[in-house]
Amino acid sequence: ASSALGAILAVLASLIIAANVLVAIALLCLIQKSGSKGLYFVLNLAVADATVGFTVLGVVMDEFSQPFYPPQIFCVLRMAFVTSSSAASILSLILVACDRHLAIRKPFHYFQLVTGLRVGVRLVGLWLVAAIIGFLPVLTPGFQKISTGEKCSFFGVFHPTYMLTIFCVGFFPALFLFIYLYCDMLKIASVHVQHIREMEHAGLAGDCPPSRTTSDMKAMRTVAVLIGCFTLSWLPFFIASVVQTVCSECFSYKVIENYLWLLGLCNSLLNPLLYSYWQKDMRLQLSQLAAGVKRRVL
Repeated sequence: ASSALGAILAVLASLIIAANVLVAIALLCLIQKSGSKGLYFVLNLAVADATVGFTVLGVVMDEFSQPFYPPQIFCVLRMAFVTSSSAASILSLILVACDRHLAIRKPFHYFQLVTGLRVGVRLVGLWLVAAIIGFLPVLTPGFQKISTGEKCSFFGVFHPTYMLTIFCVGFFPALFLFIYLYCDMLKIASVHVQHIREMEHAGLAGDCPPSRTTSDMKAMRTVAVLIGCFTLSWLPFFIASVVQTVCSECFSYKVIENYLWLLGLCNSLLNPLLYSYWQKDMRLQLSQLAAGVKRRVL
């Protein structure tokens, strides 16, 4: 069972790394062409998801090295890196959603508000927060659980208090923020549609080009897909983890770590695939990269 889980994790981690590295290369080319600062948030999401893949490779080695009983600090550090990278991925999703929300709410001031300095500060702040979340048990030994000689795992390393704090203070507020942003974007887009209809009835449709509404709908679609996949991927893991933390006999932690965590990791694979599929610019850039590679090989 351990080897099977290790093989699944190895394949998943490899796909996560490959997909996100490819998307990151395409995004760098797009940024160079368009100069759009908002694309740095999507690039950061790809980097964070690729980091998730690299940290999972460490867990893969543990699975294939059974029986393997490393020291307590080794396990704490390993799971801290896994937690930090996952936190960075979730926080990056929030930044992407906030960026699309800002583009819809203040389209005429967007480029003045989203400057290189502000983007850089937000990204640095994101990784600092992610590092604090992941390495809090390293800095605060009270959040560590006394080792019982088992393999490195969330429930074998982190104290239930830390787990409950992260879930309630981190994940669920993020989910509510996602829902709020999408609902607000939906309200703004509906106002735009209503405005266009009023202009059409007044015979002034030419003064209100449809490209604005089309752009709004594309942004909403992208955010909706990212939110939906994020919720479906991580919600079962976090709900089950909260239940297991409060009532350890109500839910087996092995089910959470062997199955529900894998579902959460799939989000880091879905993000680049979905973004590439829904965004026309990304599809064109990836096709250009593929054509360039084909020309060089042939």
